[in-house]
Amino acid sequence: MAAEIVNPRSDSDTDTGTQNASDEPFDPAFALHRGGKMAVQATVPVRDKDDLSLAYTPGVAKVCSAIAERPELVYDYTWKSQVVAVVTDGTAVLGLGDIGPEASLPVMEGKAILFKQFGGVDAVPIALATTDTDEIIDTVVRLAPSFGGVNLEDISAPRCFEIERRLQERLDIPVFHDDQHGTAIVTLAALRNAAKLTGRGLGDLRAVISGAGAAGVAIAKFLLEAGIGDVAVADRKGVVSRDREDLTPVKRELAELTNKAGLSGSLESALAGADVFIGVSGGTVPEPAVASMAPGSFVFAMANPNPEVHPEIAHKYAAVVATGRSDFPNQINNVLAFPGIFAGALQVRASRITEGMKIAAAEALAGVVGDELAADYVIPSPFDERVAPAVTAAVAAAARAEGVARR
Repeated sequence: MAAEIVNPRSDSDTDTGTQNASDEPFDPAFALHRGGKMAVQATVPVRDKDDLSLAYTPGVAKVCSAIAERPELVYDYTWKSQVVAVVTDGTAVLGLGDIGPEASLPVMEGKAILFKQFGGVDAVPIALATTDTDEIIDTVVRLAPSFGGVNLEDISAPRCFEIERRLQERLDIPVFHDDQHGTAIVTLAALRNAAKLTGRGLGDLRAVISGAGAAGVAIAKFLLEAGIGDVAVADRKGVVSRDREDLTPVKRELAELTNKAGLSGSLESALAGADVFIGVSGGTVPEPAVASMAPGSFVFAMANPNPEVHPEIAHKYAAVVATGRSDFPNQINNVLAFPGIFAGALQVRASRITEGMKIAAAEALAGVVGDELAADYVIPSPFDERVAPAVTAAVAAAARAEGVARR
């Protein structure tokens, strides 16, 4: 598949959006999306009967028979080795929430073209008309023979954790929930460089995460895996701690893993003396709470479009400030991670994406910054052409080292 980033619409379609029959002002977002943002294009010609006989019957039968005898040949003679399914149920779309499968499709198409643009990976958007965990798992398992990997996208917590885990148990291709792990990988990369800039290591830092959803849980676990000194997570009711009796199973596990300091109470109280704030929840953190953090702190306020701490406030107190927005320095953007991660996994036909592969991706991403490291440059731009090759190579090498590569 060569899913080019093209739109097969006529010139007459491009100047109108969906507003042809209305008097509303022209909106370039509707104009760009009209007809969809992607198309499938053949990689071989079908110009005459000889081409047809090779691409389809009778020539294709030889290839089918060979794959039937040796199933691993499917990677050599089909698109499986270079294509990912981008799967959603539309329950946690961007900042829009549960808007359903149809309304999620523009985002899934966008994800697919980012795969192609930044990683050279073909991707197919698949929006499912079910929110039932078992039905989602069974559907993806049945679709899996067509794909080399599965990117789960915008599926609400806590179902996303079970869906990813059970799918990976049943499939021998990588299953990756980007809302969890992509965010965690880019966050770790930026945090490593922020610590380096200020002469510290991860083990010297105490972090507080606002948000105990998919991203917050994944970031906390990943930072612990990477060796951070301590991390506490806060939800709407305060710090997730062992003494709380209202925790879900996911948060109960989180309470056992995190918060070595034994903090309880509000997010604001937990921030006193903290080295790092990581926001993946929305809302607003009061300025006095930011001011109470340790000297030389880091504020990663990643909610969009409104960061939990506006950079103007954060810069009064923090040594390094990052957001999820493209109009401020240090954008924590998943597109820095997932294209290269899947490109590396597909390159070696990995059966899964391990913690070691994710750590390798974060280290490679941090390494792109190199000697250019500065307070307003702890993470590279998504448009830095060094990013995807560095992440791809690191992930492929880690997959081989961990024994999950098949070539």
